[in-house]
Amino acid sequence: MPTVYFEDLSVGQSAEYAKTVTEADILLFSAVSGDNNPVHLNAEYAENSMFKSRIAHGMLSAGFISAVLGTRLPGEGAIYLGQTLKFKAPVRIGDTVTATATVAALDPAKKRVTLTTVCKVKDTVVIEGEAVVIAPSKA
Repeated sequence: MPTVYFEDLSVGQSAEYAKTVTEADILLFSAVSGDNNPVHLNAEYAENSMFKSRIAHGMLSAGFISAVLGTRLPGEGAIYLGQTLKFKAPVRIGDTVTATATVAALDPAKKRVTLTTVCKVKDTVVIEGEAVVIAPSKA
């Protein structure tokens, strides 16, 4: 999807990105982030946790929001200024996470866009929040 310029954005406009989380994703994210919490990496440990099995890093799923903002809405050239996140449910290996960003407000003076963000596995919300970006302008 091409860049959506600030002038072409409207409240309610949305885009999404979906990814099935794999074992490799979790191992790579752990290596890159340094987060080697055993609830993500050790099945025996995770079985004794509140989740009863290994879970993906919350920030791995949150990264899918970044994919929406940087590649779809507004897309290339967007500058990520901030994000709030509420982790609502775990993501497990094999789950397909769909991240959706929806334009909630536009600030023409600063070319800033506020978007509601949500990640779901099927109908279950796993993350919800709000992002603020600077959108590329035609000017």
